[in-house]
Amino acid sequence: MSESAPQRPRFFSRGSWPEASRLAGVLRDETNGGLILLVAAAIALIWANSPWSDSYHGLAGIVVGPAQLHLDLSLASWAADGLLAVFFFVVGLELKREFVAGDLRDLSRAVVPILGAVGGMVAPALIFVAINLAAGSHDTLVGWAVPTATDIAFAVAVLAVLGSFLPPALRIFLLTLAVVDDLLAITIIAFFYTDDLALSPLLWALIPFALFAIAVQRGLHRWWILLPLAVTVWALVHASGIHATVAGVALGFTVPVLGKHAATDRLDERCSSARKRSVALDTDRFEHLIRPFSAGVAIPVFAFFAAGVTVGGLTGLLDSLSAPVTIGVLVGLVAGKPIGIFGATWLLARFTRATLDAELTWRDVFGVTLLAGIGFTVSLLIGELAFGYGSPDGDHVKVGVFVGSLVAAGLAAIVLGSRNRAYRRIAEADAVDADDDGIPDVYQKPTD
Repeated sequence: MSESAPQRPRFFSRGSWPEASRLAGVLRDETNGGLILLVAAAIALIWANSPWSDSYHGLAGIVVGPAQLHLDLSLASWAADGLLAVFFFVVGLELKREFVAGDLRDLSRAVVPILGAVGGMVAPALIFVAINLAAGSHDTLVGWAVPTATDIAFAVAVLAVLGSFLPPALRIFLLTLAVVDDLLAITIIAFFYTDDLALSPLLWALIPFALFAIAVQRGLHRWWILLPLAVTVWALVHASGIHATVAGVALGFTVPVLGKHAATDRLDERCSSARKRSVALDTDRFEHLIRPFSAGVAIPVFAFFAAGVTVGGLTGLLDSLSAPVTIGVLVGLVAGKPIGIFGATWLLARFTRATLDAELTWRDVFGVTLLAGIGFTVSLLIGELAFGYGSPDGDHVKVGVFVGSLVAAGLAAIVLGSRNRAYRRIAEADAVDADDDGIPDVYQKPTD
């Protein structure tokens, strides 16, 4: 094999590599990931409301794992604490890349979506608290953070379906918004949903964490080195009382951010010609390898166990929709998210020198703020942390998340669908009016 030929990852056998590669490529597509997540949630809902609902809840409650290591968890807990840590590892990679080499590196460009994300956290939380206080439901205030999270997999999938002609800057705005939203959600989980903190396991976790960081920084990316270290960090963080998904984010932050030329230059300086064929994994390569498992296994399995709420027919659904928790989550997602994000970005543009991207209009931004009301993965996780698995209020959270996300997606489809048609008309007009070289004379965008 020549030196420039692509190296086959060592995770697959020679015969299985082409099939695995094709499947991984499908799972890396954000639209496919969102669809798989939707299917898993639908299966759980149907099963949990079928005559065999007891078998669903029985499956979720099966306990496996060694009790001596405090890992005797139910399958639902393994999905939330274990598999979801893989998803948050990918989130950590994205955050590291954005802070070091992405849009969040330039504060002048990132300040609008950053403050928009902060507004999108504060407004839903205030709405949830206000609704539950007005109803006299003080015990449910612990769920204030449920409507603050945006499900990036669903949101990007919906945008991909609706926005074939929407400007690329709109997707960048959504992704930056979602990255900051994830960071805020991680902070909330770490500080507000950690009950008892045991310092000893947390301190012990620093040892495998440091070894993992040294390994990835020096290009030691054999799975039998990194995986045991990562699992050890996860287990010790879990034993400390901090939600174990935080371990995934922390491990993601240790991975270096190397551009193509930076990786080549470093290898030219430090490595022999044989070593050049095994380039150190950076955030992009790590994400390329792990995202298929995250999108195809970790998130769908979590959604399967988290989404299964037994509604109890139409009567049960109506009763749940009247609960303060459900109303708080629903209104927080549908109204709080757009109010917080759009309000913060508009005020920033109105009273400072910050401006929108030249390609965007305020109506485009409003459509994205509606899309940010799709809360699923992290919202369901926070609901379980706040109320516990299978509790009545926990089930109300699920109903609020489902209904709120569907309403938000529908409203976003109306607004962004109309914007997409407007951009399509302009694209068609530009194609007709273009010069012989095929380049439109003047860039145009729909007006607000």
